[in-house]
Amino acid sequence: MAENESKVSPEAETAAESSIVEAGAVSKWLTENGFSHDLAEPDHLGVEIIQVTPELLIPTATALYAYGFNYLQCQGAYDAGPGKDLVSFYHLIKVSDDADLPEEVRVKVFLPRDTPRVPSVYWIWKAADWQERECYDMYGIIYEGHPNLKRLLMPEDWVGWPLRKDYISPDFYELQDAY
Repeated sequence: MAENESKVSPEAETAAESSIVEAGAVSKWLTENGFSHDLAEPDHLGVEIIQVTPELLIPTATALYAYGFNYLQCQGAYDAGPGKDLVSFYHLIKVSDDADLPEEVRVKVFLPRDTPRVPSVYWIWKAADWQERECYDMYGIIYEGHPNLKRLLMPEDWVGWPLRKDYISPDFYELQDAY
């Protein structure tokens, strides 16, 4: 009886094995070159996802740019849930003239909800300009070093961050006279 209790079920072994994330080519390159990062499971397309701390975003992003990821396809943010972290993410691609299937990588930075601050990647990829402004406007993430971080979609006097999951919509918003 005790012998049967100590055995691990085949389902549990399979689940434990599948929870191990294997390092992809980009992660291996970053590790070989001394860049600290964590791995996440690849996305639904099989694209490698790398997690970095806010302090390591700029060194890691600069290294990825030097490694050939010269195009910021998308920068955005999301709220992991009430009381949980905010996430700033970056979809990077190696663009070249003869690439049929360009290499891609995703970078995620998890930020504390009460002080969501991360360095701006505007100085590496200019495409981050309005994308970082939108994330600031909707989630309140402060992109330090951004040249013009101000509201983009909401009125400048809007209070709060509308896409946060704990946001409470005001009963009304007084519109200014449009004339």
